[in-house]
Amino acid sequence: MLRAIVLDCALILLPATLAAISQSLFNHDINSRDLTAATSEQSSTIDNYNVSCARIAESISSASQLFYPGMLGSHFSTDISHWGNSSSQVSTCSVEPGTPQDVGIILRELALTRTPFAVKGGGHSLNPGFSSTSGVHISLRRMDDIVVHEDSKTVEVGVGLTWIDVYAYLVPKGINVVGGRSGKVGVSGYMLGGGYSWKTNQYGLAVDNVMAFELVLPNGQVKVVTEEDQDLWFALRGGFNNYGIVTKFILGFHEQTDVWAASLNFMGNLIEDAQAAIAKFLTREHDHKAAQQGQFIYTDLCQLIFNLVLFYDGPEPPEGLYDELLQLSAPSKSIFNGSFTDFILGSFLPTYERSGYFDGVPMVRYTQPVIEAYANDTKFWGETLSRLDKKVLVVYSLDPYEPGYISHGEPSAYPPDRSRAFYMSNIYFGWSNNLTDEYTADAIRSSHASLTAAAIKDGQDLTGAAPYPNYALFGTPLEEMYGQHLERLRDIRKVYDPEDIMGLAGGWKF
Repeated sequence: MLRAIVLDCALILLPATLAAISQSLFNHDINSRDLTAATSEQSSTIDNYNVSCARIAESISSASQLFYPGMLGSHFSTDISHWGNSSSQVSTCSVEPGTPQDVGIILRELALTRTPFAVKGGGHSLNPGFSSTSGVHISLRRMDDIVVHEDSKTVEVGVGLTWIDVYAYLVPKGINVVGGRSGKVGVSGYMLGGGYSWKTNQYGLAVDNVMAFELVLPNGQVKVVTEEDQDLWFALRGGFNNYGIVTKFILGFHEQTDVWAASLNFMGNLIEDAQAAIAKFLTREHDHKAAQQGQFIYTDLCQLIFNLVLFYDGPEPPEGLYDELLQLSAPSKSIFNGSFTDFILGSFLPTYERSGYFDGVPMVRYTQPVIEAYANDTKFWGETLSRLDKKVLVVYSLDPYEPGYISHGEPSAYPPDRSRAFYMSNIYFGWSNNLTDEYTADAIRSSHASLTAAAIKDGQDLTGAAPYPNYALFGTPLEEMYGQHLERLRDIRKVYDPEDIMGLAGGWKF
């Protein structure tokens, strides 16, 4: 339970909290025989993992490579690193498969030894253990091909790429795909989780634009999955790595022109005016080429900022579209007109050597009282956490969409219900002091509950409002994210992974 009082700029921890911290830090009364047994068991486990690494190294082709910690010229550190320090874990070895056939070999070896493993694309997941392990770490970085097929208007995209890699290749050719809003996000996890985009109002979710998957099944077989494979087609679109390892996506592409965007920053009393204006703006339906994102940001400078990004997928927005928002008084305002790639490059979230967690809060709408609740939570948790850690960064993102975005796709693992559209808000807490990990997770859960309560008080019906799996904090119940689809997803997993090989990897497990 969180027990803290914020008084001006000072955080006072109550005695019960101090006692709990003291106990966790200094309670080391461990029986020596238990310690010896635990050490012996740990040594045996490491030996087994080393055997797995050795077997994989002997079996894979020259297109792939395996690394150990400290190996000269090794990619090991890069392979296991993540965007957030809290997601990284030191594995026994890392392996970079260069072909889907080698992915199959690796999976068969792991199945024989029952060695835990991780599968990492871009490394943007912030849930500990989701793409990290103490066993065998599979890095997909060598799966980096991009092949355009003009005749079918499709593009093959390797899973080891990040979205800025994809945009940098496609946009100069005058084409693009539905992908991540942050260029540093990896292709694989984003696609397999659903995928919200700057283009979602026009084309739906990223999974709604997949034409086929190249999948390595848990038994090592390589299979191209299309809509004719009804069960796998359904399961892979939002079902992550429960059915094998995807090594390639075949995506539909569309024409890409220059884009327009504006960024406005508000501070102090000006934030209230911005909140009212954006709430009014969102009561109307707009051109589907338009998209917006609002972010309440609390930085280590002890300051609350509201950043509003207005986007239009064209060289100029229609006259009058954003006038009421652009006329707001903002200390900082910038207008961008240029390539989609440059727009994405300019919207990177600053990163430091910090840990972090995400969580997602679904909403029916952003009214002024609900937006105010986001501002209040950002300020409260920013002030609270900054007294524990001077490098804290707290960001609450509001991502509105047009009501029809959910209708672009067919039934898929996620979302569990396409009859109602929800906004997918994101909470991000970043910090540098590992002693605050558990406290911060509890803080995010508390904030999630607070924002949900604010929405219900606002009259919103959140029945069936499924959290977005790519945002959801570890521990979020599968039933909440996948609803009525969960039973079918589990049945499909039993068919394609009867030995539960993919259960040896982290992530949302069916």
